[in-house]
Amino acid sequence: MPAKHDINKVGVESSDFPILCETCLGPNPYVRMAKFGNECKICNRPFTVFRWNPGSGGRFKKTEVCTTCAKIKGVCQTCLLDLEFGLPVQVRDAALGRKNQAPSSDINKQFYIQNLEAQMEDSPDGQAYDAEVASRAGREMLKGIARTDPFYKRNRPHICSFFVKGDCKRGAECPFRHEVPEEGALSKQNMTDRYYGRNDPVAKKILREQSEAKGMKTPDDQTVTTLLFLGLPKTDEAAIRSSLSTTVPSVKPTEVRQISIVEASNCAFINFVNRPVAERAAEALSIQGGI
Repeated sequence: MPAKHDINKVGVESSDFPILCETCLGPNPYVRMAKFGNECKICNRPFTVFRWNPGSGGRFKKTEVCTTCAKIKGVCQTCLLDLEFGLPVQVRDAALGRKNQAPSSDINKQFYIQNLEAQMEDSPDGQAYDAEVASRAGREMLKGIARTDPFYKRNRPHICSFFVKGDCKRGAECPFRHEVPEEGALSKQNMTDRYYGRNDPVAKKILREQSEAKGMKTPDDQTVTTLLFLGLPKTDEAAIRSSLSTTVPSVKPTEVRQISIVEASNCAFINFVNRPVAERAAEALSIQGGI
């Protein structure tokens, strides 16, 4: 009797070309390929690993996620930044109003990946989503802050850990950088948060700068959790909740504590359950031009 075929078993991913941004690839045309060289950092499936040197003075780089996971999010396989705008996923999704629907458990993750692979096979452009379906204001904002020019400084060698300890004996021959690392939120980055667009310190910095540029500087009083909306048409609380849920999918309906509408002034006060939720809503709304 032949072995039973399990359609939900963990498969493998094979590809002939990597999906990379211009910065990560660099000017060097030579790339080494290793079939099933490692497991994807997102879906944990064995995949084809590409390794190369992006140029003189740069460190060797390799693909970290499989091509399927890269296509699902539209990101580079190495730096996990958006291929079109060169920005973190969290910034792009906040501007375009996309909601992260990818599961995190192993079983659901495999089923989710298999379904999206089937969708991409039937898609004319091989994408799992329509990159053109987005608000015009969000796309214009992304074009304004897009990083289209290569930033090869990102390919520099890592900082020497022995130098930081004061114990590096290789001197000028050391292939790593002899610098003191900067402390702060930007030093605490990980691939999972970058890919799923959550708690990304680089994205938070970009969103905060955009909010402050539009006059939405965060107040020092940490007890302030209310946003003021001006110039609203005649509306009611249900309509505002629905519009807020559509515009800022990262904010759950249960995270909105109270909505107070002042019809005479065409404005509304939206009070959130805590400060992080209010800041997240303010950042997303500021780059989209309002509710």
